[in-house]
Amino acid sequence: MNRREVIRMLMACGAYSLLGPACGGKPKSGDRSRPNIVLFYTDDIGYGDVGCYGAKGVKTPHIDGLAENGVKFTDAHSPAATCTPSRYSLLTGTYAFRKKARVLPGDAPLLIPAETPTLPKMLREAGYKTASIGKWHLGLGDGQLDWNGKIVPGPREVGFDYSFIIPATGDRVPCIFVENDRVVNGDPDDPITVSYRDSIGDMPTGRSRPDLLKMKPSDRYHDRTIVNGVSRLGYMDGGEKALWVDEEFPFVLTEKAESFIEANKSEPFFLYYAFHDIHVPRVIH
Repeated sequence: MNRREVIRMLMACGAYSLLGPACGGKPKSGDRSRPNIVLFYTDDIGYGDVGCYGAKGVKTPHIDGLAENGVKFTDAHSPAATCTPSRYSLLTGTYAFRKKARVLPGDAPLLIPAETPTLPKMLREAGYKTASIGKWHLGLGDGQLDWNGKIVPGPREVGFDYSFIIPATGDRVPCIFVENDRVVNGDPDDPITVSYRDSIGDMPTGRSRPDLLKMKPSDRYHDRTIVNGVSRLGYMDGGEKALWVDEEFPFVLTEKAESFIEANKSEPFFLYYAFHDIHVPRVIH
């Protein structure tokens, strides 16, 4: 058994000792001895941006209340203060750049191999219902993804029983929600096409900007597709009924989080709620 396997075994036993009656034990029905776990994960928040860590210019009373009545960490580290690498390390407990993690395009394949031990898998083995809601940005599919069919592999293969996600980021296509393994409000008569390599032509939806295609890529970095009046990275066509409305992000995602909690409140659950705010684009309701 190598050093990495020993560390993972000790981590699992430590977690199970907290979450179950014994290391590796599963809960009995109705067992309330273990806490429900809600992990809020936010984008572009610095250490000193909330009150409990010293912020002065912005008031954050609700976050401060969580810190006062829960556990406040003062010495935790991410391999990078960027989207994909920090999420990879959080969910796997491993150094993201060994997997060549970077800020992924919106059509990247799933970065976490299905056989990888993860936080939600560990909790699921301990009897927890698990959910991922919000910004995903860890890739989907196997590199040949059809957005109009079943989207696998994805959060389920990483360990989540339920998912309602933004595939990448708000400033990247595809600008749609994915629930479990399907696009929400997908329309077979208006198929979705996504590309990060080539233009997909003069889009009939009116989201194309043919004039921008003549520009250097560096000059049109965020202007390849326009959705909801906001410029995005990458090219997208189709899926008109499935397009998100940026102003509704916090309301749609929070409603899904509340619904998951309500449906699973009688048994232990783990909710990984990855906010899109305050990542760009910042569109106020």
